[in-house]
Parts: sequence; C-alpha cells; structure tokens
Amino acid sequence: MAENITQEAVQTPGAVFFIFGATGDLARRKLFPAIYSLYREGKLAEDFAVIGVARRPRSEEEFREDLYRSINEFCRYKIEDTDHWNRFAGHFSYKSLDINDIDGYCELRELTESVEARFSIPGNRLFYLALAPELFGSVSFNLQKGGMLSSEGWHRLVIEKPFGYDLQSAHKLNEELSQVFKEEEIYRIDHYLGKEMVQNIEVIRFANAFFEPLWNNKHIANIQITLSETVGVEERGGYYDHAGALRDMGQNHMLQMLTMIAMEPPSRLVAEDIRDEKVKVLRSLRSYASEEEVQAHVVRGQYAAGESNGKELPGYREEDKVDSGSNTETYFAAKVFVDNFRWAGVPFYIRTGKRLPVKTTEVVVEFKQMPTNVYLGQKHTLEPNLLVIRVNPMEGIYIKINAKKPGSESKIEPLAMEFCQSCLIGINSPEAYERLIHDAAQGDSTYFTRWDEVATAWAFVDRIASAWAQKPSDILTYPAGSWGPTAADDLLAQDGFHWWPVNGQEEDNVIWIRQG
Repeated sequence: MAENITQEAVQTPGAVFFIFGATGDLARRKLFPAIYSLYREGKLAEDFAVIGVARRPRSEEEFREDLYRSINEFCRYKIEDTDHWNRFAGHFSYKSLDINDIDGYCELRELTESVEARFSIPGNRLFYLALAPELFGSVSFNLQKGGMLSSEGWHRLVIEKPFGYDLQSAHKLNEELSQVFKEEEIYRIDHYLGKEMVQNIEVIRFANAFFEPLWNNKHIANIQITLSETVGVEERGGYYDHAGALRDMGQNHMLQMLTMIAMEPPSRLVAEDIRDEKVKVLRSLRSYASEEEVQAHVVRGQYAAGESNGKELPGYREEDKVDSGSNTETYFAAKVFVDNFRWAGVPFYIRTGKRLPVKTTEVVVEFKQMPTNVYLGQKHTLEPNLLVIRVNPMEGIYIKINAKKPGSESKIEPLAMEFCQSCLIGINSPEAYERLIHDAAQGDSTYFTRWDEVATAWAFVDRIASAWAQKPSDILTYPAGSWGPTAADDLLAQDGFHWWPVNGQEEDNVIWIRQG
C-alpha cells in the first residue's frame, strides 16, 4: 500500500532501527510517525525492523498500542487499512533495558539477530539515541561491549542536540563517541536541516542566474534570520533553565541556517564538500573580542508576564521548574559578520525567542537601495528589494519589488509576489525527521553536522556565554507576546535598518500577488 511514490522515493537498504528512549516524547511525536510515513510512501521495504528500547517495562502488545496512538495523533498519514497496519506493526519489537546493564545488551543482541533472520536483514544497524546527551557515551560503550557492533553490515549512530553544553563538554563527548564509532558513522541531527525550505536555499541560490550574481556585498545590504516561537518553556523548564536560547537555538539552528545562506558553491554535490563550505563560513565568523563587543552586538532578554490574543501569560520565572531568580535568556539577537570576500561588511542579524507574537522561521535578504538622487529616486521613495525565504510554519518564498500602482499615473508602491509551497503540497509535505531518518539509513550525511562544524560553532557561542557570565543579572526583560527587548531594534537602527515584518505581520502598504 505504498503511496505517493515518485522517482525520488528511493528505498532504504534493509536495516534494524533501534530507538533508545522509545517511550519518550520525541519518539512518540516525531520518530514513529516519520517511520510510518516512510513505510506508507514505499521508502521502507519489508526488510526493516524497529526495536524500541527504554527502561520502562512494556509488553510487545502494549508497545504496539503506544505506536498506534502515536501515529494516529501525530502522523500526516492516518491508519485506514487494518491488514496494512498489522503488517507494519509486525516489524516492531520492544526491549526493556537498563542502559548500564551489559547483560541487557547481550539479550538485545540475541533479539536483534532473531529479528534480522526473520526479515532477511543483512546486519545493518542504525542506533537512534533519543536520550539525554550525558548518556550518549555510556550507551555507545555498552553497545560495543554487548556485541551489538559485531554484525557484518554497517553501523550508524544518530544523536540529538544538544551536543554538549559548551566547547569543552562537546570535546569530551566527541572523544567518548570516537572510541566506538568513526566520524563518518556519527550522524548529529539538527532537524532544521531537514526542513524543505532550508534545503531549498541551496537550489534558490545556485540554480537561478538572477540570484547568485547578486549574492554578495556589492548588492546585499543585510540579511535577517528570525526564528520565533509563541510558546513558553512549557514542560521543559528544567532543561531550558540550564541551557537558554543561545545554547538551545543559537549554537545549532541559527548558525546552521546562516551557513546555508552564506556558503560558497561546493565543488561537488557530495556531503563532505557541502559541509566543507559550511565550516568555512563558521570559521569566517568575526569573533567578539571583548565583553564590550558582546554588549554592543548581542542582546539578551527574558520574557516577563504579558498577554497574547487576550490571554494572560506568566513570566519566565513563574514557569514550572524554573528558578524564581533565574537569569537565563529566553531571547537573543545578534549582529554577526562573515569576514570573507563575498560578505565583507554585510551585517547578518539573527534573533530567536520564546513568547513572541508569531511562530515563524524565515530569512530576509535585503538588497541595496537604488540611488536616491537620479531618475525615479528623485521624486519617489523607493523601498529596498527583498527576497524572503519562509521555512516555518508555511513554506515558500516571496520577492518584493517596486512597481507603478495600477490605475495611477506615476505613483510607485512596493509589490510582493509570493509563492506558497505549503499551499501546493498541503499536509503531505514530508516532515523533517522523515527526510533525516531516510538520509541516515542511506548513508547521506549532507544535512547532519560534522564534528568540526559543532566545535567551531561552540567556539563562537562560548565567547558570548562567557561575557554574559561576567554580569549574569544584566539581562533585559520583555512582555510575553511582544517582539522582545527594544534594544534588538536598536541593533539595526544604528545601521539605518529595521526588522522586516515576518509571516503573519505583513505590511499594509504592499500590494500582494499570491500563488498557491
């Protein structure tokens, strides 16, 4: 019952997928629905198996009931055919395991070998650790000690962020993993790299002759990257109060999106060459040399009580599992420079935060303005041209240009032409985890982060965190439901720019032409 199979729907090689943390929220919301979608679309053949691993006792029947509920609630495909469902669920097994018990891994190996024999799987094993990062090292060692890495097929390790808390802890974690797995076997997942429009950035840039020649400091005035959330910390208060926005979003999602925008064309369309270019961008980031530079270029804030859509919202310090005197940032904005020949002098403004008015992820490329003292610029106020790449929740692009207002003799107004990709694909747009699990099984590491990417990003972020640590109470507040501290507006205003409205906050004076 494979559906929507296209020429691109390449089946993964036969493998056993191990989900460590199988009773957790990530597995329930993302991983199981992703695997089901791959199966429905024919990207998983019948020679696969999934073994859920967690400490909690579960019978196989209970585990499959959990799986059923997970897919019906969170998957873009619903279960409609009982026979098809039973065939899919028959590929799933469960093992209750204390991750520190070597005997348990030996039992897991025996279960794995029986499953591999049943489905004719040639020893390929993918280990997905949906666990706390401090457990990655011990699980890896025990997989080796328990004989789980002795099969003749390939072995791959997929791990979730955060990869460490800072550069030092990331180094320690990487050293532990490297004693068991080779670098090419480690897949550090950043789900933002699996999003359709993030991957589309490369195509927009390098497949269009009217973008790439302009993609430099001669034609671009600034680039803005916004990743905003309307929710607070919810049930993640304990984790978030330890991490904060800079480590939770800045070190990974924000810098990864920046590399996609700023990278040079790779010499070959292979994973390592693409990741080489991303590392070059990270190495070109201008480091903040002092606390004063951090203060001048980076804004941090924490949401206080406020309201949104008539609903009262608590402040961050009032959230569950958050220290009442916490100075953890829930918002940060920064002005960043990429010091190379392409981008010298172009500011990149990045911002992310919780309890903001709109949930969105988008990139705004603002081109330099036309001369104001010649021809049309003498009589009209010409706004800069924009290219906007919308990543989430709606996917698409729009371009803003200046045009004559219809019906007028000479009035010029901004005109926005929009392409809505989500409107065409609708709910059947592949979810990021589907793409990334499929890529990992195929051995395609293009949209996973390599160790030198992680280390270079941490080195940049650690300078900011170190400066903040010197004055922990020097943090701005902003009302929940607002766009963050006004100091973030000043970052751009001092350069003659402003934050452009994001998805859901469109400009009133713009004529919109929509497709989709």
